Amino acid sequence: MKLLVTILFVGVSAALGQTPVPGPAKDQPAAEQQPKASEDQQGEAHRSTVEVKPGPPAIKQKDLWDGTGYFHPFVRMPKYILQDQKAIWTSPFHTAKKDIKLWAIFGAATAAVIATDRHTVNQLPNSSSQVSVSTWGSRFGAAYTLIPLSAGFYFIGTPTHQERFRETGLLCFEALIDSNLVVEGVKLAADRARPLESDGHGHFEDSPGTRFSSGFPSGHAISSWAMASVIAHQYPHPRIIPILAYGLASTVVVARVGARQHFPGDVVAGSALGWFIGDYTYGRRHNRELDGKPTVAERLLDHIHLGMEIR
Repeated sequence: MKLLVTILFVGVSAALGQTPVPGPAKDQPAAEQQPKASEDQQGEAHRSTVEVKPGPPAIKQKDLWDGTGYFHPFVRMPKYILQDQKAIWTSPFHTAKKDIKLWAIFGAATAAVIATDRHTVNQLPNSSSQVSVSTWGSRFGAAYTLIPLSAGFYFIGTPTHQERFRETGLLCFEALIDSNLVVEGVKLAADRARPLESDGHGHFEDSPGTRFSSGFPSGHAISSWAMASVIAHQYPHPRIIPILAYGLASTVVVARVGARQHFPGDVVAGSALGWFIGDYTYGRRHNRELDGKPTVAERLLDHIHLGMEIR
């Protein structure tokens, strides 16, 4: 139990302790501050969970088209990743008192799910068809799906001058790298057996393989939810975009349990950590100069009436 509390404290406070709120930074010039009308237009989905000072954006003004071209923004990414990891892993030492309740609630909820893991998975049919279909659904959260999707955002947005599209790709890359580094660190500490390993009870410090193959937390869940969080923050309107993003991430979560690769507690912890890492990445790296510009989806919908009549 002490190990579980330690894992939850490190993992949850890591995600929560440094999550920024998009908005004007105190040290930004007035000209760079986002207008209130723009904030209202973007909606609550654009707000991060815990307040912290935004950092250097992934897309700087000099990177806008005809500036530095395709690849220059990636040069800064290793430095940004190091800054992210330092903030994440040291966050237990500087989490605001008002934010403690957030990770405490999540920690208690995750502990409750873990306590009922064995009973929950035993209620499933656990048939060969369930495992087969779920294994196929897991592909939505695999690296060979998420990385090309991130690349698509960036390399489509760059030549078409869609800077928000381009920024989305960069933020997804950063969130995926951050989430994978975090999940491997927590796996090393947890070393939890998967449903088909050991005695099937999901004990911690009981994985028969390497510690990197630990079942807690789910790597598919943390990656898919990190990316879904970035996309939902970038494109809160129309609502179908965040619904689809979170829907696909939820499909991955259900599939990993159905494929008998994870217990429910593994995917719940991974999903929450992934969402907060995506939330953190958006708040830390989003260029607020892009907020006044309509998204691609909004421009398309401006030309479509109900009934699919095109202007």
